[in-house]
Amino acid sequence: MMDEQLFTVAVFSENQVGLLNQISIIFTRRCLNIESLSVSPSSIEGIHKFIITCYSNRPMMERVVQQIEKRIDVLKAYLYTDEEIVYQEVALYKVPTRRLLDDKNVEEIIRNHNARILEITREYVVIEKTGHTEETEALFQELQKYDILQFVRSGRVAVTKDTKEHLSIYLTEQNMRKNNTL
Repeated sequence: MMDEQLFTVAVFSENQVGLLNQISIIFTRRCLNIESLSVSPSSIEGIHKFIITCYSNRPMMERVVQQIEKRIDVLKAYLYTDEEIVYQEVALYKVPTRRLLDDKNVEEIIRNHNARILEITREYVVIEKTGHTEETEALFQELQKYDILQFVRSGRVAVTKDTKEHLSIYLTEQNMRKNNTL
């Protein structure tokens, strides 16, 4: 069996109902677990971008991307490794205020992790950390001694290290082909 690694798949489409289900079925049929998923508008008006992460090997993920591209509502899909993209996640931690006030090291923990406080009430404090999974997990481990009330981590958001959006290049090429055949 080939070594597995974390891959990031970027899928571009118009915002169509049911497309997420169609994409997730492609992973399910291959017994692949989606590690994270985020969907948002892209830099191109009217086009949405799905960012999906999954542990697998390159040949399997290349087949997954090919299957995703066969969906009628998908414009284009791309496969990336961590070296080809810039990525982040956001994590929120809710901890009891009284526990934080009792410990003099809380400010140091928050500063060391480059986190920030979003809200303080009499009952709880909400802390935000942006970073890679390992970084948000490290802060989670440190805050566990303060009885974390809630924790959530977003899916990965990512952009390529290239100077242009790959989809823009693809759409320009498609337009040129269309105009040459008319």
